Amino acid sequence: MGSTTEFIRGLRCPANKRNALVSQHHISRYPSKMWKQLILGQIEIGSIRVTEKTVWIFIRVTDSDGFQGVGEASLAGRDDEVATVWHKNHERLLKTPLTSPLLLKSLPFGSLPEAAFSSALLQACADALSKSTRVPMAEYLGGVQRNEIGLYANINRRTIDRTPEGFAASAADAVEAGYSAFKIAPFDEVLPELDRQEMRESIAKGLERVAAVRVQVGADTRLMIDCHWRFDEQGASEMIHEVASLNPYWVECPITENGQQIPAIARLRDTANSFAIKLAGLEMNIRKESFVPFLEGGAYDVMMPDVKYAGGPEEMIAISELFNRFQVDFSPHNPTGPICHAASLQVCLAAKNTDLLEHQFDETNHFASLVFNNLPPIHGGTYLLDTDVDGIGVELDFDQLQTFEDAGSRV
Repeated sequence: MGSTTEFIRGLRCPANKRNALVSQHHISRYPSKMWKQLILGQIEIGSIRVTEKTVWIFIRVTDSDGFQGVGEASLAGRDDEVATVWHKNHERLLKTPLTSPLLLKSLPFGSLPEAAFSSALLQACADALSKSTRVPMAEYLGGVQRNEIGLYANINRRTIDRTPEGFAASAADAVEAGYSAFKIAPFDEVLPELDRQEMRESIAKGLERVAAVRVQVGADTRLMIDCHWRFDEQGASEMIHEVASLNPYWVECPITENGQQIPAIARLRDTANSFAIKLAGLEMNIRKESFVPFLEGGAYDVMMPDVKYAGGPEEMIAISELFNRFQVDFSPHNPTGPICHAASLQVCLAAKNTDLLEHQFDETNHFASLVFNNLPPIHGGTYLLDTDVDGIGVELDFDQLQTFEDAGSRV
């Protein structure tokens, strides 16, 4: 790794330039090209429990010509809320010609469950439209910008044994699978309300896990540390100072994310950057507008929109273009099921500034068994472009899912 000075150079867009860029940038709707032919004939929802803690939720649409598309709306612990949003909205959307203005005026985005439903519907429509024109979704999103995507293995959810040895064993499996970038969430005991002594003791336990993984993956690999908003600012700063010797590539979501916290997040970014560490976050933001205050405030080096919540595939492309104006890395959040994964791959192929894409590593066999046509192959932690696909390239086995007859009721 180069010097800290070399790392920091170019990370920030000066405040006066940031403000000028925002004032020039129009927060636009989706381009209308995407929806000009599609008329919704059916909107279905289904779910499957894949582990004790994890439920995946999917939307399937069928258009008036019989083309089908699928999207993913998985939202941890809130599957019934997503089903309620579907129940309230799916019938009124039928027979809608999905031109861009009409679609966006019709879809709800006021809460995370609403955003999950609406984003999944937009994924499904993009998939169906791409299939109707027999092109990969990346082509439909504006064209392929690269022929490969680097992936990092999120080993956290498959690590049931939360000891340092358990984390190291998961890391060893990911190394054997060919990955050279990894993410863990090691700070299980940390809570923002802990007193200073309890915070230091909890940080120490997390650092033992990080150290065990670092030994296993080697010194030259990229290691990401997910904090799941567990820290207060002081605790996060102390943790960054301590973890720096283990050479993480980024520290993710250290503290609560809202407008009031932007100055604190920016200070933590300064601290991380002083050790040549990036700060990452914003995995649950809704629509492009919500990222702007964080961009203006210089909060993060890496931002992680999720196609399941941010507003669908075309909004993800618009978000990536906005990030590019601020010299912020675009690295989509993608820790859930196979449909989100396939859609995220297509988004990353079409985005001009993709860094790395998250990949949930070996949490459950359902990741492969739920889809036909096979998931895109991964070679040595890299996805190589396959142009011989339509839409997102896979079909969902909807017969394996529980379907929702009405709000909160499954048949």
